[in-house]
Amino acid sequence: MTRFTLLRRTALVAALACAIPAFAQTVKLTLGHGAAPGNPRHEASVKFADTIKAKTNGRIEIQVAHSAQLGDDAAMVTALRSGTLDLSANSQGAVSAVVPEYGALGLPFLFGDITKAWQLLDGPIGKELAEKSAAKGMVVLGYWDNGIRHISNSKRPIKTPADVKGLKLRTPPDAVTVDIVQALGGDAQQIKFSELYVALQQGVVDGQENPLTNIASAKLYEVQKYISLTGHKYESTPFLMGKRAWDKLSAADQKIFMDAAAEATQLQRKLNKETDDKLVAEIRAKGVQIDSVDRAPFVQATKSVYDKWSTGPVGDFVKRVVAATR
Repeated sequence: MTRFTLLRRTALVAALACAIPAFAQTVKLTLGHGAAPGNPRHEASVKFADTIKAKTNGRIEIQVAHSAQLGDDAAMVTALRSGTLDLSANSQGAVSAVVPEYGALGLPFLFGDITKAWQLLDGPIGKELAEKSAAKGMVVLGYWDNGIRHISNSKRPIKTPADVKGLKLRTPPDAVTVDIVQALGGDAQQIKFSELYVALQQGVVDGQENPLTNIASAKLYEVQKYISLTGHKYESTPFLMGKRAWDKLSAADQKIFMDAAAEATQLQRKLNKETDDKLVAEIRAKGVQIDSVDRAPFVQATKSVYDKWSTGPVGDFVKRVVAATR
């Protein structure tokens, strides 16, 4: 072998050594959410991560950080927008602090059937919310489900709006939820979900409101004697990717992400509905008193929430959402 040929081969090997990592290097992303393992939100997040890894032949890996390991939902929204977090299955309330139109989805007793909410989000209203989210640095990959919310407490059964009066109820940082609780005469207190069990256990608040799925996965029934099936509002779980992370993906990878998100969305909704349907019997078997309510008085008591939001800064959007549900 001549000296020239040896030098050429050495240069070629060096060039290949530099090029291979560029193709072989694994891209690692992080997906944060506030739910516990076993919750449909976590199961769908794992499904999404597994699908991405499979469809990219291991080139892109997504680590799922559950149970608010990366902070509460509000902190994760901030991290998404700043680029320090890649993805999040977040809350409607936290996202509405940045895109206030999301608040319209939580108006009291807006959806008679949970599938009606999905139809709304999968249509023009959902597309408009996605556009507004993108303008704020968040790409909507899908609208997951956080269910219909009910009230629990440790003091007394709630069967009429009068029974809510004076109760200290934890709410998420969501303006519509606060308005609903106040319209019913309750005292709305903001506490992080990760701190809620202890707050209920220690009597910092008397009760809270959440879908049965969240009540069960966080074992809140252990520190609450009464659950009332008020069904006072719906909440979505926007599945988001930070725009900075999204823009780093190739067009082909963006399609992979959207396809994987569509699969995860269908799984999450299915699991959430199946879980919610069977939880009444399971929680009641643990000694918790669960009461149905006549919703008509609750609907009447919360009409002021519609009045406030339909004349507020996002009033036009609110009116369109209400019209679409009617």
